[in-house]
Amino acid sequence: MADQLPLGLSLGKSTQLGSYLFDANPSLAAMLSAQRDGSGEWQLFVSGDQASGKTHLLLAQTREAEAQGLRAAYLPLAQHHELDPQMLEGMEQLDFIAIDDIDAIAGNAAWEEALFHLYNRMKDRKAKLLVSAKDAAKNTQIKLPDLRSRLSWGVNVDLKPLNDQQRLIVLTKKAQERGLTLSEDVGNYIITHFSRDLHALVKLLDQLDHDSLAEQRQLTIPFVKPRLSL
Repeated sequence: MADQLPLGLSLGKSTQLGSYLFDANPSLAAMLSAQRDGSGEWQLFVSGDQASGKTHLLLAQTREAEAQGLRAAYLPLAQHHELDPQMLEGMEQLDFIAIDDIDAIAGNAAWEEALFHLYNRMKDRKAKLLVSAKDAAKNTQIKLPDLRSRLSWGVNVDLKPLNDQQRLIVLTKKAQERGLTLSEDVGNYIITHFSRDLHALVKLLDQLDHDSLAEQRQLTIPFVKPRLSL
């Protein structure tokens, strides 16, 4: 099979492990590194809410695996309605697969069975697997008992939510990646008056980046304020 899934998905230069804040989960960076070089667990399962950065983490690990010469793929199961479970056939030939939002297919018999068989084939080959869900593996709503139990075999890391100071660090880093200067005052204003969800904050930052370039203006509170309610 091809090295890349036919999803038309760009991993993005900003989606790197170096831009992920591990402060709330200090042991995770070492686990991911050990998984890639084969000295650690072949299977890792990360759980957390939408604001925990699961997708960033899985995309970044996929990028890093590719950079180290591994054949890698990222599978966003939140988009499973646009995909076919038959696409999993042969994917065990890859060295690393990141399966994001596996709980999105809970109750879908075709997807659950296809993932169960993929899991077994990957285990036989000792291919590397990183899975994410909102809840811990043992608490997912996966209906197929054998799949649920296999997902529970690996190490499960519950991603701790970031506090506001850590959110500010992430937001400042992502602003710098876009060539923007985000002062502490403006950053704190955004976090206080806007969603604390990281995905929403990054989308807002993309909008601010576009608007500041179009209007040739700096990120100030008067500039940011009316855009927080858009």
